[in-house]
Amino acid sequence: MARLVQCAKLGRELPGLEKPPFPGPLGERIYNEISAEAWDMWKQQQTIIINHYGLNPADPDDRQMLRELMEEFFFGAGARMPEGWTPVGTGGGGAPAKGGGAPRRKK
Repeated sequence: MARLVQCAKLGRELPGLEKPPFPGPLGERIYNEISAEAWDMWKQQQTIIINHYGLNPADPDDRQMLRELMEEFFFGAGARMPEGWTPVGTGGGGAPAKGGGAPRRKK
């Protein structure tokens, strides 16, 4: 039977992680207070953040930023999206509109 935790992110009792996601106090706190479902949500959020800011997970400063955002995501008032990010399909400046393409060269 899966280990249940009272998930701090989702506010209900859900199956927890099988082991701490990484060593240290924050990893232990996540293991004890965050569900596997919320952890999967973080992995998606983390990908958005890394791509938006062009972060390098091997860089210590970028890892520190991700840790701070992770702690806020799980234990803060709500999930913080990257500054300037808009969901796909809301006209937030993603890919050019259909048929836009590159400008034509002048002759």
